[in-house]
Amino acid sequence: MSNSLQKWVGRNRAPRVQITYDVEVGDAVERRELPMVVGVMSDLAGMPEKPLPKLKDRRLTEIDRDNFNDVMARVAPRLMLSVPDTMKGEGSLALELHFSHMRDFHPDALVNQVPRLKKLLEARQQLRDLLAKLDGNDELDALLESVISNDDALKTLRHDAGAKADAADSVSDVENQSE
Repeated sequence: MSNSLQKWVGRNRAPRVQITYDVEVGDAVERRELPMVVGVMSDLAGMPEKPLPKLKDRRLTEIDRDNFNDVMARVAPRLMLSVPDTMKGEGSLALELHFSHMRDFHPDALVNQVPRLKKLLEARQQLRDLLAKLDGNDELDALLESVISNDDALKTLRHDAGAKADAADSVSDVENQSE
């Protein structure tokens, strides 16, 4: 047990904070170490949907790497903000972001919480898939090149894509109204 990893770390790389005190036991003086315990008070909920309990009713929560996501899910941090709408070029966009896991802070997870950005990300992924299919496929490359160079076919394609987008927008509007 004397060769444990913790004792090796203590001998070779001492912690930064070591609080010790001397205790007199009879004629001998013993050196004892106090554990370093840190308590941090913080409002991590952001803008909670439900009001938080009063400060005197709250209890300390022990957080470590094993229970961090559970604590985040229980606290349910939420952020409401307004950002300039650069996609339309005017006005502002109201955002409500929810976090229940550490991975919710990843840019892809943030984009998935904003419907318009999510659509753009999906379109980007579809274009990336198309480029992957084009790589080494000369027939598909020639077909797409002919469609792009033919103005009439391109107008028809744009019209069809616009009609499908309008239909999808009207369906999503109906779904949003029913919720």
